[in-house]
Order: sequence, then structure tokens, then C-alpha cells
Amino acid sequence: MTIRVLVADDQMMVREGFSVLLNAMPGIEVAGEAVNGREAVRQVRELAPDVVLMDIRMPELNGIEATREIVAADAAAKVLVLTTFDLDEYVYQALRAGASGFLLKDASARQLADGVRVVAAGEALLAPSVTRRLITEFSRLGEARPMMPGALAAYGELTERETEVLVLIAQGLSNAEIAGRLVVAESTVKTHVSRILVKLGLRDRTQAAVFAYEARLVTPG
Repeated sequence: MTIRVLVADDQMMVREGFSVLLNAMPGIEVAGEAVNGREAVRQVRELAPDVVLMDIRMPELNGIEATREIVAADAAAKVLVLTTFDLDEYVYQALRAGASGFLLKDASARQLADGVRVVAAGEALLAPSVTRRLITEFSRLGEARPMMPGALAAYGELTERETEVLVLIAQGLSNAEIAGRLVVAESTVKTHVSRILVKLGLRDRTQAAVFAYEARLVTPG
């Protein structure tokens, strides 16, 4: 299946550059472009893309609020936020809002395409060490940042194995890597992940990872 992408960025050169790169990749096509967050929300509703490349700093409606609106509307689109700086607190906020990961704007064409494919497949783009450092840095601050109340209340419903899987998700491991670590079938891991998301009322693996850090299930560092 072809992965349909919406590129949202207020800089024309960035939009066009990403569009050219993605359209040249097999199995990926750019379904549309948006110049601000408000237009991104509207185009997600109209075009139903699989993945949204979302710049954080945009006029009218920034990428964080746009991501929050897209997720609140229960859109199937996965949001991949774009940033210039890897240690950007706005990126952390976007992840909490429901983004499935982030990429630096200087990513190579291959990294961009791989990121789109990973997010479209339902995985969290958390494997790069820079992403773990980002989440770890802001979880370390611990400034009365409210945890996801619904997830926190339901945390006690997780089994010991589900808690173990949740910690490994937060460490950036893929389903295959978790299966190897626990010596179980990958299909078993997928079942655990699905149950974790349902029990905690979370959208995807990324929110599960953020929750694990905020709940201090994973030691920063």
C-alpha cells in the first residue's frame, strides 16, 4: 500500500523540498501541503493522509495545537513532528499531545522516508538515541508536569509482563527487539502492546513511552 503524506510547514522551500524527496521514494506519495496548523487540521479531515509531517512553529495554529486537534478528532493520521533543534521542549509537548515521534529538519532523504514508514506502520519513532535523550531530559526536570490522569489511574491494571513490556517500549525497543529480549513471539508482544494501550487509554506507543517516563517507570539517564 502507498503511504499518503501531508507536509505541513510555513516555509515554502521546506515543504517543496520534503515533497520532492518523499515523492521520489517507493511506496510514498505526498497527498497535500499545508502552510499552517489550521490548514493542516482541515486537510487531514479532507484528505485523510496516513502520516502528517508537522512543523512545530507555524502561524495561526502551531504544530502542537494542530497535533492535539488532529488526535482529538480521532483521525487515523500519524503525526511526525519536525524540528530544528533536538532538545526542544516544544517537541516534548508535541509527543504528549499525541505525535508519534519527531525528525530533525536536516534528516537525510533515507531517514525521512524511514521515519514515515515506521510511523505509518504504527511504531513509535523513538529508536534514535537523540529521541530518548529528549524524553529523558524533560522527564528529569519533573516540574509538576501533570501526568496523564486516566493512564495513571489505570496503571494498576497492568500485569507484571505488561509492565515489563511498557518499560521496554519506553527504552525505544521495537516489537521484534522486545520479543528477543523476553524470548517470546513477536505476535505475543503485539498483543501485550495492544492491551497496554487499551488499559491505559493511550493512543499509541509514543504516548505509552512518555507515560512510562513521567510515571518514573524508567530511570532517566
